[in-house]
Amino acid sequence: MRYLKCYMNRFIAVNIFLVIFIYAAVGCNAQSTPRRSLLALSKADHTMAIVDPVTLKVVARIPVGIDPHELVASSDGKRAYVCIYGGGSLYELNVIDLVAQKPLPNIDTRPLFGPHDITFINGKAWFTAEGSKSIGRYDPATKKLDWSMGTGQDRTHMIYVTPDGRKIYTTNISSGTVSIFVDTLIQPARTAPPNAKPRQEWMHTIVPTARGSEGFDVSPDGKELWTAASEDGTISIINLETKKPAAKIDAKVFGANRLKFTPDGKQVFISSLQTGELTILDTKSYSEIKRLKLGRGAAGILMDADGSRAFVACSPDNYVAVVDLKTLEVTSRLDVGGVPDGLAWAVRP
Repeated sequence: MRYLKCYMNRFIAVNIFLVIFIYAAVGCNAQSTPRRSLLALSKADHTMAIVDPVTLKVVARIPVGIDPHELVASSDGKRAYVCIYGGGSLYELNVIDLVAQKPLPNIDTRPLFGPHDITFINGKAWFTAEGSKSIGRYDPATKKLDWSMGTGQDRTHMIYVTPDGRKIYTTNISSGTVSIFVDTLIQPARTAPPNAKPRQEWMHTIVPTARGSEGFDVSPDGKELWTAASEDGTISIINLETKKPAAKIDAKVFGANRLKFTPDGKQVFISSLQTGELTILDTKSYSEIKRLKLGRGAAGILMDADGSRAFVACSPDNYVAVVDLKTLEVTSRLDVGGVPDGLAWAVRP
């Protein structure tokens, strides 16, 4: 009996030691989130990968909801907000603690359905709600949706908000238009009471482009908006000062998905989900510089702010291609999970 008791004590001690050893080993292998991180969504795996942009290694994978499409990090780089789209039928933003590498409580966007694209400006998350033909805004400080505005257009899909939060641009795919919202102060009428104050009103201008206009970007100088149409392969250029069409390029980028300016504004990259090509244009001459065959389909594009690289999600091929902005060649591929799409930067001070 004494022998059995001694044996059991040793058995328990050994197992406690093993548990502590394994826990310590796992802790040692865990990698912290870099201060500057690349975030990438996997539609197939329902995960968000945190990638070290120096080593190009995935340091963590965090679960997200079904059908994640686009994402953004907060200005302080501590949280990520992920749009759970569902073709316009779902109604959640997933929130990820990037430091602790864990999910936080979801945000219910109802009555706004189908959050698809998202940006973070002035401490708030602004997003499109395709299923509700609207755009909305979430305030993390109050934990509430504090503003929304209808576009009246079909499939309001992608969004850009100026740094001051006073202008909003969206593409409306099925309507073949771009919405321009400008936050304007309206002065009281002459017949108004003496103590009447100016009121804010969002002035909405609808600019025709082409059906299938989806991916778009604003030039670094803020003067032009370029959007590519998947149906006819054209690129529409809008003068943002006049809010009118400025030019149209027959670029033949059929199946166009995303469009991004290089940081210096000299080139535009357009991805195609139909052809798997990355088309690169000169922004001055509108001429084609190069077409890179990346795979069977190319989607999300993310530029490195230092002008060295572009990251392109090749969704059907299950990798993210890294393109050198000087040589315009693919230098490597990242495995961030099946069917990668949305890409974003997270930078902590």
